[in-house]
Amino acid sequence: MHIAEGVLSLPVLVTGGAVAALGTAVGLRHLDADTIPRAGVVSAALFAASLIHVRLGASSLHLVLNGVAGLLLGSAVFPAFLVSLFLQAVLFQFGGLLVLGVNTAVMACSGFAAGMAARFLLRRGTPTFVAGCIAGGGGLLGAALLAAAALAASGEAFGAGARLLLVAHLPLAAVEAAVGGCACTLLLRRFPDLFQ
Repeated sequence: MHIAEGVLSLPVLVTGGAVAALGTAVGLRHLDADTIPRAGVVSAALFAASLIHVRLGASSLHLVLNGVAGLLLGSAVFPAFLVSLFLQAVLFQFGGLLVLGVNTAVMACSGFAAGMAARFLLRRGTPTFVAGCIAGGGGLLGAALLAAAALAASGEAFGAGARLLLVAHLPLAAVEAAVGGCACTLLLRRFPDLFQ
């Protein structure tokens, strides 16, 4: 779900860039010797997951994994997404450099929010699979909502596209929820203190 170059208005680009810069600054402050390797692995997983595309009509969809990334990294999800999206823009022309801030803000904000919600539920005793489903599905739905809002804020001509973006990502949200639930269950079995 990359917003392409030349679509967004200047105020949306500036706002998205400011949010991404602030989130990345906070995320970098929370990176320590234990979190840096995890952030690298998560960033690589985000990059790899974006390369697996499923055709849907004239477009295609791919896993985002932003909610699971937010659960694993907290605020460090911002620099992880910045690196992943930068490499996608440079190597494969997904998105672009001018919209890098907006794309980072869309993915990382929703991933952080969904990840923190799942972490809260885990602390309250919610089963890992359910919390992972909420992280996965919630992260994707939040990203779709933020991307649609960015499009809608850029002009009335993009209103229909924003609605279509939301509808197109509903089936993928169910897949993301299932993948998030399975991934979190597997990770918690292997690394019991990972979500602490």
